[in-house]
Amino acid sequence: MALAQIITPHIEKAVKALFDINLEKVELQATRKEFEGDITMVIFPLVKQLKSNPVELGKKIGEYLVEHSDIVERFNVVSGFLNIVISDNYYINFFNAVKNNEEYGFEKPQEGGKAVMVEYASPNTNKPLHLGHVRNVLLGYSVAEILKASGKKVYKTQIINDRGIHICKSMVAYEKFGNGETPESANIKGDKLVGNYYVAFDKAYKEEIEALKAEGKTEDEAKKNAPILVEAQDMLRKWEAGDAEVVALWEKMNGWVYKGFDETYENIGVDFDRNYYESNTYLLGKDVVADGLAKGVFYKKEDGSVWIDLTDEGLDEKLVLRADGTAVYMTQDIGTAIQRVKDCPDVGGMVYTVGNEQDYHFKVLFLILKKLGYDWAENLYHLSYGMVDLPSGKMKSREGTVVDADDLMTEMTATAKNISEELGKLDGYGDEEKKKLYKIIGLGALKYYILKVDPKKRILFNPEESVDFAGNTGPFIQYTYARIQSLLRRADFDYSSALKPEDIVLQEREKELLKLLLQYPEVIQNAASGHSPALIANYIYEVVKEYNSFYQSVPVLGAEVENEKVFRIQLSKKVGDTIKSAFTLLGIGVPERM
Repeated sequence: MALAQIITPHIEKAVKALFDINLEKVELQATRKEFEGDITMVIFPLVKQLKSNPVELGKKIGEYLVEHSDIVERFNVVSGFLNIVISDNYYINFFNAVKNNEEYGFEKPQEGGKAVMVEYASPNTNKPLHLGHVRNVLLGYSVAEILKASGKKVYKTQIINDRGIHICKSMVAYEKFGNGETPESANIKGDKLVGNYYVAFDKAYKEEIEALKAEGKTEDEAKKNAPILVEAQDMLRKWEAGDAEVVALWEKMNGWVYKGFDETYENIGVDFDRNYYESNTYLLGKDVVADGLAKGVFYKKEDGSVWIDLTDEGLDEKLVLRADGTAVYMTQDIGTAIQRVKDCPDVGGMVYTVGNEQDYHFKVLFLILKKLGYDWAENLYHLSYGMVDLPSGKMKSREGTVVDADDLMTEMTATAKNISEELGKLDGYGDEEKKKLYKIIGLGALKYYILKVDPKKRILFNPEESVDFAGNTGPFIQYTYARIQSLLRRADFDYSSALKPEDIVLQEREKELLKLLLQYPEVIQNAASGHSPALIANYIYEVVKEYNSFYQSVPVLGAEVENEKVFRIQLSKKVGDTIKSAFTLLGIGVPERM
């Protein structure tokens, strides 16, 4: 429980006893650095009610709190601000209650509570995962873990876009240029092999367009009539008709891609509870449209197409079924959402991790589901995020200029290796130990760099900057964790016993650390309600900065008083546990040595 929640009832009681007033809201803020205090009450709202001097009001409330509350030690009043000093007793009792609790900050799911389904990844089976997917999967996985920690039951899911013209493009190119090549014969991951043929299609398509233009066709005519595109369109029609040869090729190539995806997901450290495939969902939603027509949610135009009018909601009219009866993406998404709740009846809300170019789509989708009368539609959230850019510029899959996710992870590991060697950080480590550490540091750098930024903001990703061992980076935090583990290994005495409040007088740096540890449960809840791993990342950076100030300010193993030495080791251990816990929510590992 945060300090504000703890002190509020004491203040409410004081104001009621002193002035016979029930406070609607207690306005609190952090005490400014130049004044003594742990938390500050803003007195001004009371001044209007009581028409009294703010300093006098502050003094009366402060004196009452010192006399009647066991957690307030002293106070000072500056203008209309009551700065409250919380007693050491409170902090030490709090610390004793949580120091051995490995689940500190985490809530267990309530019995019978509604689950949340978090969707992320959503890859296409015509290419490997790239840098854009990396931000998506890291965000989605972390938000799922944070929601779990906040007390929700969570299902992690992905919808795999395994059908459509873009998939057929890779298939046609493989048939034309593949010569029976396989991932094994080419010694390449299956998703990369299929991605190569997607690029090969684009190259051949452009060549055919130029050839047709040279024959006198317009650009539009050339684009529409290029033979390789016509072949891809024909293949899609055959797939939809269930042509055995086309379906067999589709299954074979998709199988290669899935194996490649699984390797990438394992490498980056994310998982899923349930997969959905567009080939199974693309026909869903048509029956819902028919039902919505009967209810008057949708309307039919003269050409037979079905629409919804959202102009009263500040949006526009949206097509949900074409005149020929075929579905659009919106239809599929409506049907898939409903199917998910059928599959998992305890789902009471969903989180869609999709880039911000789809903001409008999700506004419309959520609104339609509400109008169709689904109660869980009130709890749908679009985890919208900005793109990831590189110093070299924008990525384009069809031209083969994407930053491959596997290559990125390999590069991050290599960057961690180079910087560690330059700094001499891992001298004396064995080769196998170094290899594991480089991966933990490299992936930790990548994940932290991406997750510390508010999801809505665009990121310019700089690999070297992310592996800096100083500043707001993953390696800096990992290094602090490893330093704490080293300290614990050198503590050759029993530090397990709980100290009583009278056994120790807290130093300022110790108190500041305890105040931060006190906030951890609230930070998790805020990160869950805001769907923002950045709150966890930046909180733990503050904890680490404060710990390093503490470590440099007071002796730990060198403390002359035994109780101080025991307490400081206990406090160090709890900080280490909190770093590990927070990094687990971000999907980041921590090294025992570094």
